[in-house]
Amino acid sequence: MNRSLSRYLRPQDLGWLVLFSLLAAFGPERRAVVFTVLAGLALFQVLASKIAFFSEGRGRIAAILVKFVLCYLLVGFTDGIESSYYWIFLLPVVSASTSLGLLGTVAFTVLADAAYVSFYFFLAEGWFIPLDQVWQLTLRVLFFPIVAYLTYELAEANRVEARRYQAAAEQLTAANQSLQEAEAAVRRSERLAALGQLTAGLAHELRNPLGTMKTSSEMLTKQVSAENAVAKEMASYISIEVDRTNSLITRFLDFARPLRVRLAVADLSAILDRAIEEVARHNPPYDVTVYRNYEPDVPPFLLDAELMERVFYNLVLNAAQASAPRSAITVKTRALDGDVEIAVIDRGCGIDPAHLESIFNPFFTTKSSGIGLGLPIVSKIVHEHGGKMTVESEPGQGSIFRMYLPVRHKSS
Repeated sequence: MNRSLSRYLRPQDLGWLVLFSLLAAFGPERRAVVFTVLAGLALFQVLASKIAFFSEGRGRIAAILVKFVLCYLLVGFTDGIESSYYWIFLLPVVSASTSLGLLGTVAFTVLADAAYVSFYFFLAEGWFIPLDQVWQLTLRVLFFPIVAYLTYELAEANRVEARRYQAAAEQLTAANQSLQEAEAAVRRSERLAALGQLTAGLAHELRNPLGTMKTSSEMLTKQVSAENAVAKEMASYISIEVDRTNSLITRFLDFARPLRVRLAVADLSAILDRAIEEVARHNPPYDVTVYRNYEPDVPPFLLDAELMERVFYNLVLNAAQASAPRSAITVKTRALDGDVEIAVIDRGCGIDPAHLESIFNPFFTTKSSGIGLGLPIVSKIVHEHGGKMTVESEPGQGSIFRMYLPVRHKSS
């Protein structure tokens, strides 16, 4: 079938059109009214699947009712209870069985039986039916519920199988996502391990000449006469820059060396308060308001208070730096299925989607004065606590950094 045509005419639609065409051409009744009803059934059966209203909820019930009315008219126009088209009531019955569940199946089966039996009251010769025709009528009446039951069971089996496959597909998707995250974590760990070895060796080689430079600048400062202001100023610059470089090397080493997490029962709210107060004392001060939304049900649990204070300080400081003056930051905690969720929420500039995958990589930064170790160290500390971090951000709308820490009361 042509691809463009298949968008509008499905194979089953073609089957319905062929069926009703054969009924019109070779059926026992060839009156115009019968042709009209058959054409209406054919068109509605084909078109209803392409109208969104008839695809769900009340629309499905309405579609089956329309089919039921057309079937009733067809049987009524073709000898009623003696009609050769009595089986046409299977159309709404089967539709209900496959789309409305058990209650809908029973309702439309009973309605089909009642509609067919109602033609008994239109018999011209009265209500008497010969015994042989009574048995035939009984078989016809029983025919609808039997077919409805078999169709419903088959449809329900298909629905159960479809739900099972859907659940399996969702589990596979989740497993695939977890595998990709694990692979990314392994690659990051390998990069960090290599970087740690390089950093440790480089720091050792740099500190010796830096020590010599520091000592030389101090001796130069002492020996240069007070009248030589330029030389004293240059020596001071050397000393300041050496100290700054030493501080940078210390941060590299902090990142490279294995963390020694010292777990002790600590109050999460108190740690957060200290970090927030430290940011408030930061120079230059940040003109932001920090709202503390702590859940009181979070109990003290095992943490390295010093390291976690460093984590919270970095996150709140980053949020303050990303926020406009006189804006707000929210720090929120809540208990969550054996974990504690800590969220730092700002309404600042946000993060470019292209950078979201890289912000936890070492030396990646978008700040002119940054070195890109803050968030990698934060992530490392959280990981060493057995936790994980996520970030949600939209440019111009702000960011949400979430961390999930396991609540433990005894050292494992």
